[in-house]
Amino acid sequence: MAHYTKIPEGYVSALSLRETQQAIKYIKDLFQQSLSFALNLDRVTAPLIVASDSGINDDLNGVERKVAFSMKEIPYEAEVVQSLAKWKRMALYRYGYKAGEGIYTDMNAIRRDDDANNTHSIFVDQWDWEKVIRREDRTVEFLKDTVRAIVKAVVYTNRRVKLRFPQLHAEIAETPYFVTAQELEDRYPDLSPKEREDRVCAEHGTVFVMGIGGKLKSGAPHDGRAPDYDDWSLNGDLLVYNKVLGGAFELSSMGIRVDAASLRAQLTEKGATDRYAFAYHQMIDRDELPLTIGGGIGQSRLCMLMLEKAHIGEVQSSVWPEDTLTICAEKGVKLL
Repeated sequence: MAHYTKIPEGYVSALSLRETQQAIKYIKDLFQQSLSFALNLDRVTAPLIVASDSGINDDLNGVERKVAFSMKEIPYEAEVVQSLAKWKRMALYRYGYKAGEGIYTDMNAIRRDDDANNTHSIFVDQWDWEKVIRREDRTVEFLKDTVRAIVKAVVYTNRRVKLRFPQLHAEIAETPYFVTAQELEDRYPDLSPKEREDRVCAEHGTVFVMGIGGKLKSGAPHDGRAPDYDDWSLNGDLLVYNKVLGGAFELSSMGIRVDAASLRAQLTEKGATDRYAFAYHQMIDRDELPLTIGGGIGQSRLCMLMLEKAHIGEVQSSVWPEDTLTICAEKGVKLL
């Protein structure tokens, strides 16, 4: 079996198990308040399960298997969400939110086909957020301004955490460096997308890689992205340099969402125009859903970074392959 988990030599957690749990709560309480203030978001309740034929669940890269099941008294199949990208936009429409207003929620999901390693678990916990925008806001500059606001909330939270737990020393660059996926490919043509991210994050600390999902000049995308929520020309990943793991570390995937024109173009490119059978896609095509920007910010990822942890299992409780358990035990890494 391939070992996906690698613990850095000499790694020792700065916090005990009890301190870790206290710090996780502190980070989550503080950051969601900071994010809500920065983007003008209301907290809402969101689903863990949706109907399998609703078209609301996130298809991620289009190949991941969803966790689905039948129910005792309901005649259709349900499935556990993989993210809430589509549900949030529908919620903004149903709740009557206006431009400049938005929502966020604690999103828990199961992604059964994710590789379990230092930074990935089949259990996903993130702050999913979505905000109504005007058509004139569908620009790269508006996207950048939103990224800057999120980074400020992250940096503020990190400063407060270090005051509360002075044994922590994580540094997060407050000024994000913006670069497109195509610019990275042009700059580092002989490197893989992940190696390009590692290189640019080592140079700049906090990086937002824009334009993810569509094909680059090489003929391959920088990374996969579903064709029916982000506009591939107006999206990106927020990355920071993680000193503990020695590479790029993704905190958020986000973007301005598709309008009728970009939805049709991206579904056509992916050969997925059959999705117009769903109400969500039809409502975008008829310009009935509000124009929005949104994304997900990893809760465990943020805790990992600020608490200087080497494995995501140190900040969340999940299930792990036997080799991960063995490696962590040998290295003295205590999983929750």
